[in-house]
Amino acid sequence: MKKQIIVTGGAGFIGSNLIEALNTRGEDNILVVDDLGQDEKWHNLVGLNYADYMGKDDFRFRLRNDSLGKADTVYHLGACSSTTERNAAFLADNNYLFSCELCEWCLRHGARFIYASSAATYGDGTEGYGDDLDRITRLKPLNMYGYSKQMFDLWALNRGLLDKIAGIKYFNVYGPREAHKDDMRSMVHKAWDQIRKTGKVRLFKSYHPRYRDGEQLRDFLYVRDAAAATMFLADNQKANGIFNCGSGTKHTWLDLAKAVFAAMQLEPQIEFIEMPDFLRRRYQYETEADISNLRKAGYTAEFIPLDAGIREYIGYLKAGGQ
Repeated sequence: MKKQIIVTGGAGFIGSNLIEALNTRGEDNILVVDDLGQDEKWHNLVGLNYADYMGKDDFRFRLRNDSLGKADTVYHLGACSSTTERNAAFLADNNYLFSCELCEWCLRHGARFIYASSAATYGDGTEGYGDDLDRITRLKPLNMYGYSKQMFDLWALNRGLLDKIAGIKYFNVYGPREAHKDDMRSMVHKAWDQIRKTGKVRLFKSYHPRYRDGEQLRDFLYVRDAAAATMFLADNQKANGIFNCGSGTKHTWLDLAKAVFAAMQLEPQIEFIEMPDFLRRRYQYETEADISNLRKAGYTAEFIPLDAGIREYIGYLKAGGQ
């Protein structure tokens, strides 16, 4: 009998790619949970195989009334992921309380619970980017989105639940099905769009003496790798705790921009622009996932190199993908 799977945020960027990966291995008994709203996110579900769709509000109502039925695995990826969202009450409810409710339901009903934390919990990196549990209480996120994810990590830690569930901290993910994210799209998609319209890419100037313009560093992760690592954690019941999900390699924004130009067979044209004031206090200048715990858990797959991932993604966009 096929597993009964729930994917919250299933019409979103990582969620829809996860469903595609599940389909590839024959899994289609999937309940997609999302809030489709009025944007173009519904396009992400086209061509995917799943059993049913449920709106987020209806899902939460049934969750609270314990009338959902059953599930073998729950991938909880649904959240507001905007790092500039300022409605703290909304984020606390949508990202934190919803996660608590769903986690408790999974534990009561024996469902494997995999949830998305975030690399935004690491803040400015002062405490490093290791995912050991004794580090969680010391982290200081720079924005409310990151803190809403930190709130749930702390809730699970304080209740001793991280030996029963698995959290995954995605770093800078890029790839197909992200067009609906608008300002929260990856810089790969934004660069592709800017080059088509203006012939050049605009990057933020640096306001930190250790980093020249465009040399701020990020760990970029192709979404296909994000989906694969997420399924690995679901499949391995002993892989519990919180795990970084990144390539383990950092690159500059200039590296990324030049790779996009190369994939489009164009010479780089890059302009540096002022960073908005409200971002300057909350900006991460360097991230790099420590993936040693993911490796210790048994994940051996190699991550797609940045230039190769960008070439594949630009090919997808050239073919009309979103």
